[in-house]
Amino acid sequence: MRFHVVAAVLAGLGLRILFIVKFPVSDAGDSPFYIDLGWNWLKHGVYGLIVNGHLTSVDMRTPGYPAFLAGIFALAGKSERSVMFAQASVDLLTCFGIGLIAARLASPPIRKRAAIAALWLAALCPFTANYTAAVLTETLAIFLTAVAMLALLEPQAFTKSSYAQANRASLSPWLLGGLAVGFGTLVRPEAPLLLLAAGAVLVAKWHQPTNWRRLLRASILMAIGMLLPIMPWAARNWRTLHKTQFLAPRYGELQGELAPRGFDAWTHTWLWRFRDAFAVNWNLDSNRIDPANIPSSAFDTSEERAQVMQLLEAYNETITLTPDEDRAFGQIARRRTARHPLRTWATIPIRRSLALWFAPRIELLPYTGQIFPIAKEWGEDREDLSVSIALVSINIAYLALAAAGAWIGLRSPRIRTATAFLVTYIAVRTLFISRFAETPEPRYVLECFPAVIALAGLAIARIRSPQPVPDGSSPDKSAEIALSRGLRA
Repeated sequence: MRFHVVAAVLAGLGLRILFIVKFPVSDAGDSPFYIDLGWNWLKHGVYGLIVNGHLTSVDMRTPGYPAFLAGIFALAGKSERSVMFAQASVDLLTCFGIGLIAARLASPPIRKRAAIAALWLAALCPFTANYTAAVLTETLAIFLTAVAMLALLEPQAFTKSSYAQANRASLSPWLLGGLAVGFGTLVRPEAPLLLLAAGAVLVAKWHQPTNWRRLLRASILMAIGMLLPIMPWAARNWRTLHKTQFLAPRYGELQGELAPRGFDAWTHTWLWRFRDAFAVNWNLDSNRIDPANIPSSAFDTSEERAQVMQLLEAYNETITLTPDEDRAFGQIARRRTARHPLRTWATIPIRRSLALWFAPRIELLPYTGQIFPIAKEWGEDREDLSVSIALVSINIAYLALAAAGAWIGLRSPRIRTATAFLVTYIAVRTLFISRFAETPEPRYVLECFPAVIALAGLAIARIRSPQPVPDGSSPDKSAEIALSRGLRA
């Protein structure tokens, strides 16, 4: 056991150092915002950005990740590389957390194997390791998600252990889980989806009137735990900006800026491929939008196409979306939705969900992810095609193992509710991102990977132990103790 722990940590560390050295990213997406927020907070005591030449307090991003950056900058200076190595350490802690989650899912005879399998899968996962080399929120958000899952999967919570023991506990798993989600909310505003999944499972489990008191207690404790970390942020926004803001503006806009709700509603009626986000959404208010990059599926009629082309032509003259143009896009979106409601509310979200889960996940790497037509791609760039196929294959393998683990868990009375919690979270987050996120970025489901990898670890443990295992709940804690020792080391 100890050999596997040490070997997995060294292998995981090597993989993350490889990404940091070969593929560092400090200017992707929101990275400059986070860096400036953290630095200004540290050096000037103002959580803000330079706006029109003045340092201005803002609420456009929640403060969890900038606080993390500020702490690193205080120790190592304004060094993106130091941030990346710190994130590598955090991600290795996440690997231990995932191993502990798998241990809590598995039956005693296979608990060690499940923990070790999940630890190895987490340490060698290229998709989470890749984001340690980017100054983005994903690594910290995944860590806090794993911590929240671990708290909520205490034996007294979702499994068949004594509920009386849970009620006597000074720190309930519901409160601890809520606290972890609260801190996660300060990093990624959609973190409360984890508590939504937990609540849905508890309602299904405790829907009988005799359990309503228990359900109410768990719900209140999770809500209190979540609110405690974000109340100071809400109070700051009220005192400094004179507005009620518990999270952050959906579009991350500054006060007085236009939120492109109409334009976003229009893209939600057709955009499901990640590559279209590069050409359309991410050029908004910064570059021209080439009409040639708009697919034919964005238009229902020739008149609609002409109207969109006219709006894009007007936008391209100023590179600024006006309120009138945004309203016009919103009207087009409403007509398209009224004409084909299933397309907007089902077809496009389903396609986005598939894109989120089955993408090659090369958005931070110098590869295209293009596979078809294979003969053409092989002739043009063999390395690009080989890496893309390899990453797609690894992704499918992780998902297949997780599906097998979910099947095993849902058939086991002892861990059925705990497994349902993890599966429900994956489903809830996927549905939310596919319907409400501005773009279908594959990174938005990385917070599901602690659940995916833990379930995959359970599947591997059962594959290596095909004989039936008892579903008893005898307290075999050896795997958790070994991994905890690894954490302390």
